[in-house]
Amino acid sequence: MNKSKVIAASLVSAALSVSVSAQAVPDQPDSWEKCLGVAKAGANDCGSTDGAHGCAGQATKDADPKEWIYLPEGTCEKIVGGVVYEAKQIERDTKGS
Repeated sequence: MNKSKVIAASLVSAALSVSVSAQAVPDQPDSWEKCLGVAKAGANDCGSTDGAHGCAGQATKDADPKEWIYLPEGTCEKIVGGVVYEAKQIERDTKGS
């Protein structure tokens, strides 16, 4: 391979590496929280807190107070209608009391 082809290949390689790094996903938060009351219909992250269903994507209405999504810790209470769902609430709700 001649010198100009090597230089061209190096430049293409450098340009591709810059392009890929510019599109990198930002770091994910270390801590997440379950946020009630802000999920859109069909966009909840898992089962409802009242046991009506057990899967993601089954919320039937926007901002249902029994549906939740994961958000970075500290974000939920900044959203109108958002309520952080605590682990103690999960245990109590699953025991039926």
